[in-house]
Amino acid sequence: MTHSFQIGEVSRQTGVSVDTIRFYEKEKLLREPVRSGGGFRLYGAADIEQLKFIRNAQELGFALVEIKELLVLQDDSVEACSHIRELLERKLDLVRQKIEDLLKLESGLRKGLRKCNRSLKKAADSHPKGCPVLEQIARANGGKKAV
Repeated sequence: MTHSFQIGEVSRQTGVSVDTIRFYEKEKLLREPVRSGGGFRLYGAADIEQLKFIRNAQELGFALVEIKELLVLQDDSVEACSHIRELLERKLDLVRQKIEDLLKLESGLRKGLRKCNRSLKKAADSHPKGCPVLEQIARANGGKKAV
């Protein structure tokens, strides 16, 4: 394998910042690069592909510790497949839980907005004496004012 790309070029090709590439090396997600006579990091096509793999795995929601595991499993296709299926099932469960939590949050925000709109319509030109959403938040906090 030829090592002909310096870190700046690798960053441009992969969309991964120079600092992130160095971080991945430090965290052992990417092997330590070969150095030129002048001390520059030199990377090959395999390094670029590995960086793209890492970036794609992150876009799927995998944490760096999980990506390390994926990289180890990458060459072990048959046994890896069942293990990766388990990882994907856990990740999918997490995503579904986050969606459920976000839907609850959205519902709460919509209710708060409706309360604000009703309160502002009733008040018309005068200023309401209190915001119903702030009052609700205070009640949810045990009636204590947040500092």
